[in-house]
Amino acid sequence: MEWRKLPRIVVIGGGTGLPVLLRGLKQYPIDITAIVTVADDGGSSGRLRSELQIPPPGDIRNCLAALSEVEPLIESLFQHRFRNGNELSGHALGNLLLAAMTSITGDFVSGIREMSKVLNVKGKVLPAANRAIILHAELEDGTVVTGESKIPNANKKIKRVFLTPSDVEPLPETLEEINNADLVVIGPGSLYTSILPNLLVSKIGQQLCHSKAKKVYVCNVMTQAGETMGYTASDHVKALYDHLKCAFLNSIIVNDAELPKAVLQRYKLENAQPVKYDKEKLENYGLEIINKDLVQIKNGVIRHDTEKIAKVIYSLL
Repeated sequence: MEWRKLPRIVVIGGGTGLPVLLRGLKQYPIDITAIVTVADDGGSSGRLRSELQIPPPGDIRNCLAALSEVEPLIESLFQHRFRNGNELSGHALGNLLLAAMTSITGDFVSGIREMSKVLNVKGKVLPAANRAIILHAELEDGTVVTGESKIPNANKKIKRVFLTPSDVEPLPETLEEINNADLVVIGPGSLYTSILPNLLVSKIGQQLCHSKAKKVYVCNVMTQAGETMGYTASDHVKALYDHLKCAFLNSIIVNDAELPKAVLQRYKLENAQPVKYDKEKLENYGLEIINKDLVQIKNGVIRHDTEKIAKVIYSLL
């Protein structure tokens, strides 16, 4: 039988959206690399980041768990969050293990690599940089908010986001993976606080602009209070293009399923609404539009359906 290389997919993002996608994609015969944000400064990640001077491990932990092929109990253990104990309360065990592995190996990336072996991870999980970065947002009124967790709380329209240090270097391996990819998937995830912090690592952004891979953006189903209130699908694309100063996408995946009124009412109380899919403007950007029913609603929470979204992405290969 002729030996064929597996198609290579690079997925870029963070937050809760990326693991949903990875969980579905790992069922397919592909070579997966997840590039994950290191701008998080809230919760357990933020505490470990400031106390141990390491990059925040939370988003990395969720991606490792999503791509792991171990017993469900081991994955539950890795994802277990302590509920009491003054110092332990709020920490996820996986975050502590990644912090310990960083200390043992002397380096965050080496720690992730070793933890990937322990969890039998299918594919690679790489941080956008081998150090913590600070995310800032300049708002429409000219004020600047510092800190990923504080940006949505400002509840004002965001003009742009930027990083310090501005010249942060990505891992050479990350650039290589983007360069060799057949398909690069951006999102799903918070536009300004999960996706753009990866793309603003300048060499990652440049590599994306020059990459010959097919590049697809998975648009969020709902807008986010304090980040993308009132945004349409094309507004999301415009923000990506404005920050990278290049039109790098080939396709966009948007949800076109009707959402239950009762669920939407609950989201309305949180200042969130469905992202309008403005076909004409997206076509003006020259994008291939893939519109399908992509959602799963569980306990009143709207998420991308793991299997549906993975199937659509695999079909793009």
